[in-house]
Amino acid sequence: MELWVSWATLMCFTHWIALTAADRTVQVDPPTDIHVSDPGHLGHVYIHWTTPASLKNIPECSVRYQLQFYDTYRGDWTGIRTSRLSYSAQFDLMKPIRVRLRTLLRGKCTNGTEIQSEEVELIQEPDLKGTAGSRITGFNCVYYKWEYMDCTWESGPDQPPHSQLYLYYWHREMGESEECPQYLYSDGVRKGCRFPRQSLLEYSDFNVCVNGSSPANALRPAFFSLQVQMHVKPAVVMSLALTEVSNTTLHLEWTMPEGLVPEHCLEYEVETRGGDEAKWVWRYTNMTEETTFEVPSVDQSERICCRVRSRVHNLCADIGFWSDWSQPECMPDPVSDTNQPSQVTYVLDMKLIMALTIVLIVVFLLSLSLWIFRKMWMNRKDLKGVLWTLVSAKDAQINTPTSSPCVL
Repeated sequence: MELWVSWATLMCFTHWIALTAADRTVQVDPPTDIHVSDPGHLGHVYIHWTTPASLKNIPECSVRYQLQFYDTYRGDWTGIRTSRLSYSAQFDLMKPIRVRLRTLLRGKCTNGTEIQSEEVELIQEPDLKGTAGSRITGFNCVYYKWEYMDCTWESGPDQPPHSQLYLYYWHREMGESEECPQYLYSDGVRKGCRFPRQSLLEYSDFNVCVNGSSPANALRPAFFSLQVQMHVKPAVVMSLALTEVSNTTLHLEWTMPEGLVPEHCLEYEVETRGGDEAKWVWRYTNMTEETTFEVPSVDQSERICCRVRSRVHNLCADIGFWSDWSQPECMPDPVSDTNQPSQVTYVLDMKLIMALTIVLIVVFLLSLSLWIFRKMWMNRKDLKGVLWTLVSAKDAQINTPTSSPCVL
């Protein structure tokens, strides 16, 4: 037992001497020549550094680097370990770029332990142009039906008059940034950009820059980075059908909204209401991934109405926009149906009234035409009698002998 303890003590002491010697003989310096290059990808930049000269000729050890950078969009630090000498990351170019680096050394030269250098930091301030109030505000993007995306903005509070705004965008499948394919205008001023689906890329950083110029000076640019699948707004749900299954259950069914949103990416919210129409309140909310839903109906005399809206499920996107509500679909009230005409009956009654009106007008016009014709015929007979009388009187006058002017 004592021999084993002595042996273990000797091994620990030997290992400590080796580590101490390694610490004395191996100098671990931090990376050098740290800099950031911007290829014009609107915030997607490259961080570069160089291996310290003291570690270039140590074949028995591996050199790695611990990189940390401040994510200006998330507001926290992100760290990685890599053996490369560069790394690409996303930054808001209107804020400082902060990078921290240290060298990690491990191998025979350190007896298998990892030795770290001191940490060095790079802070690169943004190149601010234009006044702060000339920067646009209220930037917002909506990816309608997974078919096209509209990004809109408002003018900055100190934007000079007669300014012209420009939007540029970039994603990883583009060689360089491009200008907006279709601007949106309000009162002749550019207030947005419409992106067709072929110009977008889901599940990747989509970088946008809105800048501009004016006769007075340049405007301060605004940079944004987004994931387009997080901004989807589906179309309105259509074709709702509500049928009675039992005395206590109604069956609601609808069709998928129009658009290119994949079926498995949609979830639905169903709201139901009932009671006195003057006091209708949407009172039940239910979530489902199906296009059917069983609606409880406790009071058979109660009029039940349902409406549906949809959004992208969290399996396809973390966040998204709800669609607008569908038109309500209601189950008619049996009591009301016996006392009041339904909409269909009302329409049929109106059609019948119109048909009867047309028939009466036609009969009236025919009767009027017959009366006029009869009147004209009677007038023709009276005229013929008068003419015959005149002709007879003329003949009588001609046949009567006249007396001679000379009387013998």
